[in-house]
Amino acid sequence: MKIKPLSYRQGGEMKQCKITVFLKDLSTRFRTAVREGSLQATITVVLCLSLVSFVVILTMFVNNNVKRYLVSEDYSYSPQSATFTLPSSRSPCSYFLCSSFLSPPSLQPLRFPITSLRDWLTPKELCHSMNDKELLWRASMVPHIDEYPYNRTPKVAFMFLTRGSLPLAPLWEMFFKGHEGLYSIYLHRPPGFTNKHPESPVFYERQIPSKPAEWGRATMIDAERRLLANALLDFSNERFVLLSETCIPVFNFSTIYNYLTNSNQSFLGSFDDPRHTGRGRYNKKMRPAVTLSDWRKGSQWFEVHRKVAIEMISDVKYHPVFRDHCRPPCYMDEHYFPTLVTKILPEMNSNRSITWVDWSGGGSHPRRFVRKDVSEAFLNQIRNGFKCTYNGGITSVCFLFARKFHPNTLDPLLRIAPGLLGFRS
Repeated sequence: MKIKPLSYRQGGEMKQCKITVFLKDLSTRFRTAVREGSLQATITVVLCLSLVSFVVILTMFVNNNVKRYLVSEDYSYSPQSATFTLPSSRSPCSYFLCSSFLSPPSLQPLRFPITSLRDWLTPKELCHSMNDKELLWRASMVPHIDEYPYNRTPKVAFMFLTRGSLPLAPLWEMFFKGHEGLYSIYLHRPPGFTNKHPESPVFYERQIPSKPAEWGRATMIDAERRLLANALLDFSNERFVLLSETCIPVFNFSTIYNYLTNSNQSFLGSFDDPRHTGRGRYNKKMRPAVTLSDWRKGSQWFEVHRKVAIEMISDVKYHPVFRDHCRPPCYMDEHYFPTLVTKILPEMNSNRSITWVDWSGGGSHPRRFVRKDVSEAFLNQIRNGFKCTYNGGITSVCFLFARKFHPNTLDPLLRIAPGLLGFRS
């Protein structure tokens, strides 16, 4: 004979019946004890009844509040869609501060709620509350299936590491015009920076959560890795360019896009400098992780392939060594990435930068160009005045960007750009 298991409802009814019988039994004993004059028994029964009553009332109270919480209009959870619904009167972005050092650690999705694969692949919002450790961890994730489950158009991520405003933004506006869907923009600015002027449309709301970055310090590398990590969250970004507010493009968008996406290598300056400004900055305390033969120097302004970018933000072996032992007059932004990439992915690097600067004046900083310096002849010299290798061949197109340009160069650049550079006005 099979015994049917009790349903949840039947089990509840049986428990309720047992409680009723127990209470009736206690009541009978209480009346009997009173009639027989047993004071001790009477007190015991009264205490038992009080305890049972307290438990029953507490259970009812908790049960009622749980029901009210689960059906709350403010927060609801749907198992079918696995998404949380926020109050309609609040903005999703208000839950995430664009300043990771002010907000608590969280691995919440970048776009909330997550309703499709594309929300994970291409975050629309740059606001998030991840700290740097969480951000680098998430950005280091790599799919093991090479074939993408959607039509992927490779994009170039333009990452601007700036001290504030972008005085040359109108030139970049002209550069990007008509090429939507082929690029992404990321801005790393000092925390708390507020732009006094209206933001250029292409740069609007493209600021990532940031922290202070000091020239020559490890915090500068942290800022660069922060830019790379945020850009890596968009799986369509294939190439990553680091720029400053003083940089300009010296070719039109199509030329630069094709040059980068068709390249077999990254463009990160890396060379062995025997002078005191090169090997002379090496610290023996870096051994055995980094030896003098590993030591490299290069330009801060790089361009890298996605595979290289992932390695740059995933490094936990060499970064602490540089952070602890490469301090002024050793400048981490000139040595860390050149040494790292040479050690781990030398075959994927061309060992040259595609951002031109003029160091002929000597000193710790390159020459700064002003209005009177800008001419077609000057720009053409940057565009075609050098020889280098590209995909195994020789080319005169070696530099795609140039710096450092003063804000007063904007007007002459805007006049020259449509004709010489082919920008759309």
